[in-house]
Amino acid sequence: MNKETISGADALVLMLKKFGVKHIFGVCGDTSLPFYDSLWKLGDGITHILARDERTAAYMADVYARLTHRVGVVEGPSGAGATYMIPGIAEANGTTIPVLAITSDIPVAGRDKYILTECDQEALFKPFTKYTRVAEIPENVPTIVRRAFNAMTSGTPGTAHIGLPYDVMKSQMDNGDIWAEEKYSVYPAQRAVPNSMDIQSATDLIESKQRPVIICGGGVLHSQAVAELEILAKQIGAPVGTTISAKGTLAETHPLSLGTIGTNGSTAGSREVIRESDLVIYIGCRVGSVTSEKRTNPNNFEKSILHIDIDPACIGANYSTDVALVGDARETLKLLIDKLKSNGTSFSDEWGTRSAASAKTQKKERFDRYSASDEVPIRGERLVAELQKVIPDDAIVVSDPGTPTPFLCAFYETQQSRRSFIFHRYHGGLGFALPGVIGAHYAETGRKLIGIMGDGSFGFSSSELETICRLNIPATLIVLNNSEFGWIKAGQDRSYGGRYYSTDFSQTNHATVAQAYGIKSWSVHDPADIESTVREALSHDGPTLVDIHTMKLEESEVPVTAFLG
Repeated sequence: MNKETISGADALVLMLKKFGVKHIFGVCGDTSLPFYDSLWKLGDGITHILARDERTAAYMADVYARLTHRVGVVEGPSGAGATYMIPGIAEANGTTIPVLAITSDIPVAGRDKYILTECDQEALFKPFTKYTRVAEIPENVPTIVRRAFNAMTSGTPGTAHIGLPYDVMKSQMDNGDIWAEEKYSVYPAQRAVPNSMDIQSATDLIESKQRPVIICGGGVLHSQAVAELEILAKQIGAPVGTTISAKGTLAETHPLSLGTIGTNGSTAGSREVIRESDLVIYIGCRVGSVTSEKRTNPNNFEKSILHIDIDPACIGANYSTDVALVGDARETLKLLIDKLKSNGTSFSDEWGTRSAASAKTQKKERFDRYSASDEVPIRGERLVAELQKVIPDDAIVVSDPGTPTPFLCAFYETQQSRRSFIFHRYHGGLGFALPGVIGAHYAETGRKLIGIMGDGSFGFSSSELETICRLNIPATLIVLNNSEFGWIKAGQDRSYGGRYYSTDFSQTNHATVAQAYGIKSWSVHDPADIESTVREALSHDGPTLVDIHTMKLEESEVPVTAFLG
């Protein structure tokens, strides 16, 4: 490369191109003008998606990264732009998704002079990133970008932040340091594996048990270990339950599938299988309060535990663990599968298929209690039954927390072993699904995109309806309309004697709101109209929204342990 002078902003754009960045989600600001100008001059091959809010732009980058296995990139200006970005970055980091936050900043020369939008960006982002750095001189930029990509995709995936002061972006440097190691553009970039002694200990433990159960977390999807999970389950005859983040990793029609486990969205049958097991194998999950039902299923020391995870910090945090395998899920499972095979141990599948079938029977009995209900407002079970008829098997569903999650997790039956549902599960902030479908669109999977949210969530991110319409994103949005923050009100009902306080809001016609933005929309009050309406929405070649009037959550039998009484 012939050396020439470039600006700090030019260096950033060129480095992003070296790492194969194709899409950037963001919001413009005055301190970002040098970066935008460099994108205009040098950003061929990069598409910038203008969002209406930095928080929702970060959610777009999160979903994009999950579906592409590449780093998602979000950018925004100094001050409020940086602070608005934090919820999305915190969620991505907690869910171990590599998202790069790029912020512009006030000039270095202006620090401590009370310049508008000044804040300590490194301190702001430090709790929520694996790496954060604000450049002091333009020559820092290439190194900072390389460090960020390395941090995000190595070891436990996570987020990083780069801050570019206005004067650093405009200052000149030579271009001799513009290079990248492309392996750090995807995750996992490096796949660590346990040592042979630990693999031996794990196989000894498995071979000594009669009733193993596998609980799979989102780490299996991040590691692209779906095939290996199924092989191991068949090999040892173990039923497989998934956390909410891992829903659909193993198709829920599979004879060994238990569906979702934990406090949110499981049913009695799947919980009973865990109680009957003599070995729990956790793969790619932290085993937190939801997964473990607040450490009551199982209780600590109640049964043997084998825990496989890339992050050693989460192993043994909540349970005394018999064997820990620290490593990448896919490569670790391969070693485990090969070792068990070479040992020649014979496993029966009777326990696994019998227990999974029993759990499915119990779930169907519970589901059928209301799945054909003609009640108005519409019950969650009837909604799921109708959606199951029309949503394509290979669709990507992005769901907000709150009202949709327990019904979808408990009763919607995934048909394929792959990432099909994306839930917002670490901090659980509302407003994820609506912008999430935009990120999913630019991941270019070719699959139908559906966003499902409560009306509370809709209110958090409805400004992105303009983005969806402007970019003609062919996604279908489904809003569950019950005029309340249902999850909180249900908690007040079950745990506080029905002392409802500040959880209700006025009813909105979300279809009319969407139509004002130019989105084709429908309202549904009668459960008999759900199938035909959603089918019409899915067949439309542009964005659509279906506003479905649903039963209040506190009046429903929600499949959540804390709400069952």
